Amino acid sequence: MTRLPALALALTLVSGLVLARQPVRARNGMVVTEEPIAADVGVAVLKAGGNAIDAAVAVAFALAVTHPSAGNIGGGGFLLAQFADGKSTFVDFRERAPSSASRNMYVDAQGKLTRDSIDGWRASGVPGTVRGLELAHKKYGSKTWRELVNPAVRLAREGFAIPYGLNESLKQSSARFQRYPSSRDTFGKPREVGDVLIQPDLSKTLERIANNPEDFYTGETARLLAQAMKDNGGNITLEDLKGYKAVERTPLMGAYKGLEITTAPPPSSGGVGLLQMLGVLEGSGYEKAGAGSAATIHFVAETMRRYYADRSEFMGDPDFREVPVRKLLHPVYLRNLRNSIDPNRATNSDSIRPGQHSAVEGTETTHCSIVDKQGNAVSLTYTLNGGFGSAVVAPGLGFLLNNEMDDFAAQPGSPNMFGLVQGEANAIQPGKRPLSSMTPTILRKDGKLFMVVGGPGGGRIITSVFQTILNVIDFNLNVQDAVDAPRFHHQWKPDVITMERGFSPDTIRLLEQRGHKVEVAPAVARVFAIVVDGGWLQGAADGRSYGKAEGF
Repeated sequence: MTRLPALALALTLVSGLVLARQPVRARNGMVVTEEPIAADVGVAVLKAGGNAIDAAVAVAFALAVTHPSAGNIGGGGFLLAQFADGKSTFVDFRERAPSSASRNMYVDAQGKLTRDSIDGWRASGVPGTVRGLELAHKKYGSKTWRELVNPAVRLAREGFAIPYGLNESLKQSSARFQRYPSSRDTFGKPREVGDVLIQPDLSKTLERIANNPEDFYTGETARLLAQAMKDNGGNITLEDLKGYKAVERTPLMGAYKGLEITTAPPPSSGGVGLLQMLGVLEGSGYEKAGAGSAATIHFVAETMRRYYADRSEFMGDPDFREVPVRKLLHPVYLRNLRNSIDPNRATNSDSIRPGQHSAVEGTETTHCSIVDKQGNAVSLTYTLNGGFGSAVVAPGLGFLLNNEMDDFAAQPGSPNMFGLVQGEANAIQPGKRPLSSMTPTILRKDGKLFMVVGGPGGGRIITSVFQTILNVIDFNLNVQDAVDAPRFHHQWKPDVITMERGFSPDTIRLLEQRGHKVEVAPAVARVFAIVVDGGWLQGAADGRSYGKAEGF
């Protein structure tokens, strides 16, 4: 492995993007994820002869210990795999609404939304992570299940030194943890950077899962979780746990400028959004104005605006409602969307209605991108939804529960915690999976693996993955610069471009002259990516994170 010195992150100047950092390079395998210990766990699996699926399973369980704000066994997510023989698969282990869930369960007598979909025992959907990782391993793994879970067991039992980033996030969430005795005991005690975090209850739970993953859904873990739910007014029952199934789906396929794109199908909104936005840009010539220019940002933001309007109306769980994927990606529809963009003037979001151009019918998430020696690739994104999920640690079990019920349209037409407006297609129903923005994606060039990408960031994941791909393909940035470059985001409602610090004041002024309202934010989202070029695996952990790219 060759690692070049990292320089301070340089952002956009008036003259364009400045190169800042080199990616980590390796020949035989690469893991890029949000927490360094988990990255090392994944590389160790690859060095021991495991494949990309094996490494993804091990990394995911390790993150459940070392990155508790998002890593989890109490949440859910998606695993996208592209194998060296060209085949691909998508494992959907998104949480499901409990059987007792109802459309208006978070609306009070005055018709107002409560916070019960965000905090506390009623916020959780039925977790899918263990089932999803089990399914992926059973079908595609090569190492034994115990080998892959053991590193997480050891980390929970023996502990690890608390890094600065985790310590800060624990302090920021301390007030939430104090509301629940088990959370207070696990994460709510005062700690300092370097203190060893030992999680004995979690280690016992992971040990049972290592012996038999079925324990989480029908064994002692399931019984304890169901009883705790009953005792605290939660909704998840033993029958809900027993009935949970991970689903293997066909990935979405598309193309951009000759590259083959494999990405997430519904109930993710990410893959459809990515392919629609790329389809609108292709042939537009938007990139001629250059990376970071006001003209480029304007055209891309207008493209984003149009997709998020469609997202609000059409996207949901395909097992409950038909999602018109083909219509949203139809060439005629894409052309009409493209033609509706005024290159010199922002469109008022109030004038955009979902599908109007049709001519045819945890913020807190975490991610790992992995490539093994054989050329198999995994893009895995999973989540508790908000940071530390519902803030509830299951008593005696040691893991945090998700607050994924807020990803439903708890009140169709009203924004969720990420400000996303969602419609009837994503209304709450028993057994339904909430709409997601997770966008695990893999690109192939000339029939060979080219790029593995994904990341956390709530509703901003889609636009962040989108811009990273554009930075590599259209602006010829190396993968580290593509990941680190400042990003922006538009989601239709509210009618605002959110821009990271680093764009020049002149660029912002020119956007405002075009009619955009601009808000500056510290960060939009985080991305973790690998590019394969000239026989080298080039890994990039986002400079906005404490993540790590590691290879051999």
